[in-house]
Amino acid sequence: MQTLGLPPAQQNEISALTLLALAQLSEDTPWSEAECHNLRIHDILIEIKERYGREYAENTRETVRRQVIHQFEQAGLVLRNPDDLSLPTNSPRTHYALSEMALKAIRAYGSKQWAEAVQIFTDSVGTLLEVYQRKRDQHKIPLRLASGEEFKLSPGKHNELQAAVVTEFGPRFAPGAVLLYLGDTENKKLVLNEEGFESLGVLATSHDKLPDVVLYDKERRWLFLVEAVTSHGPVSPKRRLELEKMFEGCSTGLIFVTAFPDFAAFKNFLNEIAWDTEVWLAEMPDHLIHYNGDRFLGPRS
Repeated sequence: MQTLGLPPAQQNEISALTLLALAQLSEDTPWSEAECHNLRIHDILIEIKERYGREYAENTRETVRRQVIHQFEQAGLVLRNPDDLSLPTNSPRTHYALSEMALKAIRAYGSKQWAEAVQIFTDSVGTLLEVYQRKRDQHKIPLRLASGEEFKLSPGKHNELQAAVVTEFGPRFAPGAVLLYLGDTENKKLVLNEEGFESLGVLATSHDKLPDVVLYDKERRWLFLVEAVTSHGPVSPKRRLELEKMFEGCSTGLIFVTAFPDFAAFKNFLNEIAWDTEVWLAEMPDHLIHYNGDRFLGPRS
């Protein structure tokens, strides 16, 4: 582990067993027979249990992801979703596999070619990661703001919907609005205008609790709080109360919006959406569904 460039924090049992599991190596398997298999974190824990008799609890998955796999990726040892780069960051199908150069080095361990294989791996890591990153970037979702500023969102239906909120919902129902926040599934701080929030009397330090998209219409002094829903998380009565509490110091009118990709997704949440909120469907971008009863789009206060 040390020779392949892993820092001391990853020179431990769980990291070593994770590497062996990814290489499909058991105690009686020669290093030269290492293989490359796609494994989810759950699969890795099962392999460790079955091959080495070491059992880790299921709640160890996040530890393996953050304190082992993440560093393996940075070191060029493993690649994430190498055969399907379009998978979203939070996909349950997310898997990992040894990089080709890492596999070659591992197969040479204990042989006369080990030192040379390590040198080749070390020399190739930068190029390997650069090529892989370019491939990943090809699958990212482009988002261009009216200001000309451009962002690349990580792949996935949730981010596709968030991008649609900005490029389709915004110009129709919040023309000229400024994007204060967009919670990319991979980088929660990709779009975070802290100064914009502070000017409205809102502290955005706890960005994990913010709605998926926040747009500010300066002319009307309306703040659009949008939840983009592909699998969960509409503006329910409970969520509305949370948002009201979060933005209680805000000096503008609040508009609560739940965005869905289509009517089929909307139907799954009919009974969960709070009154006095709006619903927008990306497949019918020119229309809103008003859960307001006595009035249309606009803040209630």
